[in-house]
Amino acid sequence: MDATEVLRSLRNNPKGVRFAELARICDRFFGTPRQRGTSHRVYRTPWPGDPRVNIQNDKGKAKPYQVRQVIKAIEKLEGIG
Repeated sequence: MDATEVLRSLRNNPKGVRFAELARICDRFFGTPRQRGTSHRVYRTPWPGDPRVNIQNDKGKAKPYQVRQVIKAIEKLEGIG
């Protein structure tokens, strides 16, 4: 799946994204998280500030606002949008 397909899938239903799926996507685009032991996974980005990539497991689901932050970060990283 390329970046455009990943973004389309995330945009279609940001409320229905499973945390494990979002973590896999973030690992692919941003590498190993710098923090992972708690309920949060924090990823490094090649820029300072927003959009940040910090995702949190909420009973197996990703939080919708964090899905939107990941979308923005992938767009910035890939030069899309």
